[in-house]
Amino acid sequence: MTASTGLGAPCTFAELGDGHVSEIVDARSVRLSDGREIRLAGIEAPAPEHRAAATDALVALLRDRDIVLRGDDDAPDRYGRQRAFAFVAGADQSAQSELLRQGAVLRGIDLPDRDCALSLAAAETEARAARRGLWNMGTVIKNAESPDDILAGVGLFTVVEGKVLSVRQAGTTTYLNFARNWTRGFAVIIPKRMMAVLEGAGIDVKSLANRQVRVRGWIEAHAGPRLELTQSAQIEILSGN
Repeated sequence: MTASTGLGAPCTFAELGDGHVSEIVDARSVRLSDGREIRLAGIEAPAPEHRAAATDALVALLRDRDIVLRGDDDAPDRYGRQRAFAFVAGADQSAQSELLRQGAVLRGIDLPDRDCALSLAAAETEARAARRGLWNMGTVIKNAESPDDILAGVGLFTVVEGKVLSVRQAGTTTYLNFARNWTRGFAVIIPKRMMAVLEGAGIDVKSLANRQVRVRGWIEAHAGPRLELTQSAQIEILSGN
């Protein structure tokens, strides 16, 4: 992972430009007066029922404000948006950090820098502990033992917490199973290419059996709900042996 540069605070990557926010597109995107659409990196919109509040928080924070854009890559995404961290002119904390601290959004997984990732995780943890924003609803973190509830969020960015009952390998894929019924229960899919990535992050996949973990990502529907790991930032080990 690359190291942050610039002001010294977390997520202060190289400057990618600046602009004036003329429109809030949604809970994680803004449009500048020159027409550029900026996708705020490092965060994800919450469930649909919480998105209006998240958008309102972004309106209050950035609309009609001058911002500085920072990031490690200025290439547009497949939708033509520039992904960046947004800083209100003169501020040393990103808009993403403030939104997480308010409990308006969820920490994302597209975080190439460890210090930045830890900073955003701390902001989300602060909001969760204080029950701010969406964390006061009690429905943000899904129970791994409730597959039907998880399946209701197919295609949505979701946070799931539970005890890993078994770690099973099938071909080149490893599965973290959260139910005795492997087929219908919730499971995390770990492709072979991710094993070395997780090991590099200090996570021994084979030791996760009987441990409490929190995972986040996009829910897929198979016979039961599935979540594929593509980044080490998707999994947190909470307790266990």
